[in-house]
Amino acid sequence: MSEHRNRVEFQPDTVERDLIKLVLTVVELLRQLMERQALRRFDEGDLTEDQEERIGLTLMLLEDRMAELRERYGLRPEDLNLDLGPLGPLLPRE
Repeated sequence: MSEHRNRVEFQPDTVERDLIKLVLTVVELLRQLMERQALRRFDEGDLTEDQEERIGLTLMLLEDRMAELRERYGLRPEDLNLDLGPLGPLLPRE
């Protein structure tokens, strides 16, 4: 019996939720990459105080909006972590 829990499987009656799940997964991957890049730049002192504030606010707003959309479609954060088979999960586990 194979594990299909976190794979996107489109069904006619759930296509909207499945599409949202896929889009939110891509956005979450990009959000995590942007957050890591921002932390690296913070650590290097590569940003002005204004840039730090704008990046922090943007990341917080994005995270809040993602939470709203997950709630609206009945998704949990772990639902966005697609199983890539032998490659493992798409997103790092936190």
